[in-house]
Amino acid sequence: MRIAYICADPGIPVFGQKGCSIHVQEVIRAWLKLGMQVELFATRIGGEPPPGLETIIVHRLPSIPKGEIAAREQAALSANINLRLTLEKNGVFDLVYERYSLWSFAGMEYAQSKGIPGLLEVNAPLIQEQAKHRGLVNHANAEKVAQRVFSTASAIIAVSEEIKTYIEAYPGVNQRVHVIANGVNPERFFRDIKSPLSIQQETFTVGFVGTLKPWHGLSILVEAFDTLHKKYRNTRLLIVGDGPERENLVTELSAHGLLDATHFTGAVTPDKIPELLAKMTVAVAPYPHQSDFYFSPLKVYEYMAAGLPVVASGIGQLRELIEDEMNGLLCPPGDAVALAATLERLYHNPALGKQLGKAARQTIQHHHTWDAIAKRLLEIAGMTEGADTFVGAKHLRPDVSVLCQDTNANASPNPHGGADWE
Repeated sequence: MRIAYICADPGIPVFGQKGCSIHVQEVIRAWLKLGMQVELFATRIGGEPPPGLETIIVHRLPSIPKGEIAAREQAALSANINLRLTLEKNGVFDLVYERYSLWSFAGMEYAQSKGIPGLLEVNAPLIQEQAKHRGLVNHANAEKVAQRVFSTASAIIAVSEEIKTYIEAYPGVNQRVHVIANGVNPERFFRDIKSPLSIQQETFTVGFVGTLKPWHGLSILVEAFDTLHKKYRNTRLLIVGDGPERENLVTELSAHGLLDATHFTGAVTPDKIPELLAKMTVAVAPYPHQSDFYFSPLKVYEYMAAGLPVVASGIGQLRELIEDEMNGLLCPPGDAVALAATLERLYHNPALGKQLGKAARQTIQHHHTWDAIAKRLLEIAGMTEGADTFVGAKHLRPDVSVLCQDTNANASPNPHGGADWE
């Protein structure tokens, strides 16, 4: 079976290290394990192929030039012509799978014209995100594209109930939206992984993983950790990741006298995450209150896969993933006092932490693996019988190097990162 995976979003480096990049890589990797032939159509490559993806064929789509926003929007819209021609040129696929981007519709229309399933994965309300965080000139055209691609897809994959509600507000969507949250490969995470990071075993280490951005609640974490550290001097804060809030975070930690108790790793590659999680006693996701919290936070799935006790804000999808007191602990969003009290509870009760961590890992193993997600996607596409036939089979093409069929070879790589333009 041939699957065309499309990621026309110039803000997503498909071979990069962002959470969105990992999502792309893991779904493809899981399909390859099932014996599927996957070809990747992407605007931004983002480096060399990660392990397991060295042999897939990559068709590089035209990059979006720098410049004023309106011109970039028009260039992204015009890129549909190239995408359609590239798909036609490379023969008939059995499935087209696309990560929704702001201006792309050719993939789903190609699938419809060929009478094959077209699955559209929606991770965020991109029109609102673009307008709020990066700038959007042609709002009306963006809405037309959304309506066009949502109505054309044979099925739509939403990463949360909140995204499903957003999609179903568009006319003609009907019952075609399926909620499939993020996943993780639990085989990557073992509690006995050794880390080069020097943290004493008797230290109580509070850990956070993620891009340092305002909506991750880092100020709340600092306030809660300050309360904890004043009582218990053997506590440490481990921050894994980097981002625009780092300077503010350092300033806040310094004001509280917490810099000596904090370790910053900076940006790390995905393969380093397991060994860093192994240094944590508890992992946190301290989101503030947000009326539009639609995320499926990859970090929390990784925390749980690592067998860590997780303390997270009771918001959005996290209230479904984490069963309070069973496989994790929930706090009111934005409540630093409650977060500090919960961390102190785990400080005094390591047995509870181990119990929660064990249950968390079991939750991931039973319900949230990328392998299970890949199979579920094939079921939605009506390809279950074919998937069963191919399970365990070898790829039906020889191992080759990545083939970049770059239709815009002279264009410089897009320097931006994040959802769409960031």
